[in-house]
Amino acid sequence: MPTFADLGLPQSVVSVLAANGIDAPFPIQAATLPDSLAGRDVLGRGRTGSGKTYAFLLPLVTRLTNNPAKRVPGRPRALILAPTRELVAQINESLAPLAAATNLRSVTIIGGVGPNPQIQALRQGVDIVIACPGRLEDHVKSRHADLSAIEITVLDEADHMADLGFLPPVKRLLDKTPRDGQRMLFSATLDGGVDVLVKRYLTDPVVHSVDSAQSPVAAMEHHVLHVEKASRLSVLTDLAASPGRTIVFARTKHGAKNLARQLNSRGVPAVELHGNLSQNARTRNLAAFSDGTAAVLVATDIAARGIHVDDVSLVVHADPPVEHKAYLHRSGRTARAGNDGTVVTLMLDEQVSDVRQLTRKAGVKPTITRFSGSTHPVLTEIAPGERTFGEPIVAARPEPTRPHRPSAGRGQQQRRRRPTRSRRPANA
Repeated sequence: MPTFADLGLPQSVVSVLAANGIDAPFPIQAATLPDSLAGRDVLGRGRTGSGKTYAFLLPLVTRLTNNPAKRVPGRPRALILAPTRELVAQINESLAPLAAATNLRSVTIIGGVGPNPQIQALRQGVDIVIACPGRLEDHVKSRHADLSAIEITVLDEADHMADLGFLPPVKRLLDKTPRDGQRMLFSATLDGGVDVLVKRYLTDPVVHSVDSAQSPVAAMEHHVLHVEKASRLSVLTDLAASPGRTIVFARTKHGAKNLARQLNSRGVPAVELHGNLSQNARTRNLAAFSDGTAAVLVATDIAARGIHVDDVSLVVHADPPVEHKAYLHRSGRTARAGNDGTVVTLMLDEQVSDVRQLTRKAGVKPTITRFSGSTHPVLTEIAPGERTFGEPIVAARPEPTRPHRPSAGRGQQQRRRRPTRSRRPANA
């Protein structure tokens, strides 16, 4: 396999990668870099966790470094669009050492925080914008961001942007970038609106698969526990108290908040992650999960987009997802970077038919166990080790919440005006 230097990356970039222990490209990087470095449009298909972030960051940084230009206020040269704030933060974290080594400046554009620091950064001039579509469109409308100088555009997790209803603003933003600019799109699926994006905005794209030969989801252990409604919480608590990191998925924001509260009340330290939390609360809770302060994260589907935390040993679907795509994405939070992982779905009587159809479409054959009550030997088989319980947290300080969607471009100068209703979807 070629080295990063063989592929034509600047020595400064190669040195940064080596300093971070990245000596050889992942298969997706080795496959895409010759085309992306040559300026071709690239279409990458597959799930997260395969190294695709560097697959688009490395050619982006190389292009800007090899063709230096003076920064112009409000006119970035590269644009990365992602569906959620957490994914924007993850991409920016990966970019930071590369940008520092090549004297490039970036800014993250997200909702849920004040717009003024973003506006100030744009005014000072940046090379790269990493953004959620909604807030970036606010800045474009207010003329704080001009996309007419964009040389390279990346759409990450395009299918999730479609799921969230972001395709209309994505199209409006892409329409403001030069037609002859380079574009890269990464998506797990190409159905519906994503296919429209590919046909409309990518020119003769080179297609590469991001998935490995063996799907990591198929390689996991999958279990379905057919439980009684009265014992569901006790079973969940037992699994959550087992050693290692656990992500619990709930279907709604309210459900995630309740489950986190109930786990805490039973002595299992848990934090919540959903769209009703402020950005500061989301960042704080994700940090607590990452550093081990809380071993359990209770999240909704949308809020979990872009979570890349290593060593998650167990994923529990407390509420079975509606679609098999959500099952695959949720389950993909474990068994990352070559580690083992276990996926458990809690199933009630009325969910039997739905779960059977769900797993069939997802292409997995789970071990199904039915039991009465809240205890069964299978629980220690699934999640071995001593259960750990701390002091119950009965009433934690309420987390700040935000409205379903802040009004467009609300800044300090507009505080006295009644916000207008936005039809843009919530950035959960």
